[in-house]
Amino acid sequence: MTSVVPIIDHLVLEIKELNAVCVGDLHIGLESEYNARGVHVPSQTNRMERELAHLSEGKDRLIIVGDVKNKVPGSTKQEYRELPPFFKKMMHHYGTVDLVRGNHDTNIEEFLPDGVNVHPSTGFTLEDVGFAHGHTWPSAEVMSSKTLVIAHNHPSVALIDSLGNVSKEPCWVKFRMKDGAYQRYVEIPDEVIMMPAFNRSLGGSPVNIDKGKLLGPLFSEGIADIDNAEVYLPDGIYLGTIESLKIQQPKRIRTQPKPESHKY
Repeated sequence: MTSVVPIIDHLVLEIKELNAVCVGDLHIGLESEYNARGVHVPSQTNRMERELAHLSEGKDRLIIVGDVKNKVPGSTKQEYRELPPFFKKMMHHYGTVDLVRGNHDTNIEEFLPDGVNVHPSTGFTLEDVGFAHGHTWPSAEVMSSKTLVIAHNHPSVALIDSLGNVSKEPCWVKFRMKDGAYQRYVEIPDEVIMMPAFNRSLGGSPVNIDKGKLLGPLFSEGIADIDNAEVYLPDGIYLGTIESLKIQQPKRIRTQPKPESHKY
């Protein structure tokens, strides 16, 4: 079975046998949307470029599981300015770049240099790993993979301390499919890994807030065993299952606590 593991302290997966790394939800152009609302947020594109360039040593392939751009519909000046050089730099560092089309990736071909592999929103497979953004049904081939990697929800976990202070931290979520998935698919993955958003300006949607909803058909149709899903912080700390971490909707968010548990 192909090894698919988070890189500690990075919101990036490593697929060792493929000499590849995988990220999702870059949302390049997001900051211009914030700026238009009067909130100045510096662009994260250069930081993401540097991080991926640093992680490219010994790697041949970069896989982006959707939403590399932000604005839908249309595109922003920031996207036209930053996306083409971003992809050129990634091609230089990795050689092979794969992009699964996400729900924000309208007219993405306008920004891509020759050689970038664009895959449909239903996903694609490499060895026994399937990659899909998560906003639509993965293909039967993708769902037959041993491990399925998705993004789309920008998962975070809400953490509360003894004083009632709450913080949100990006997190990895690992879960299995319920038997109900066999009503649609002949085969289902042994595990699904949901990635946090690589662009840290996005914040995140807490997976453990009571009455919170995850987006995408795997969740809306109730075939993902999300209550028993395992939650891990970027530094590898295992927090518990989503069910064990559930809290009521917090009134405000403050300082991050420092939970302790075993490593991923």
